[in-house]
Amino acid sequence: MEIRTTTITLATRGFNDIRDLTPHLTQRVREGSVLVFVGGATAGVTTIEFESGVVSDLKQAIERLAPHDIPYAHDARWGDGNGFAHVRAALVHADLEIPVAEGRLLLGTWQQVVLCDFDNRPRERQVICQLRGTFARPEDA
Repeated sequence: MEIRTTTITLATRGFNDIRDLTPHLTQRVREGSVLVFVGGATAGVTTIEFESGVVSDLKQAIERLAPHDIPYAHDARWGDGNGFAHVRAALVHADLEIPVAEGRLLLGTWQQVVLCDFDNRPRERQVICQLRGTFARPEDA
């Protein structure tokens, strides 16, 4: 088994900005898995059907779970106003692993991998992809 690490850089808007990562997760692994990880305490990765209705539903559900307009102890301590973003990121999680077989991500028919940026400002996000398994060709890193 071989391990290769790559980075995807995305500019995000914050405030529940949800971006489809699936096209960036090229099928470079023949057999194995892809670990997707976003560094930072105000973003997460998950899977959904990346369709406007579901994206809207997810944003509304996240707002109900951790509203942006209530007091957070984090905000009282640090004054940066993004306590809600930290709570949302903890609920979604920072990583996801996807199995790969015959060069394909083994996602469901309507399932995509998404980055959720919850912060209260635009960011440049670094998404780490660690490819583990066998590779078709050495140049497929």
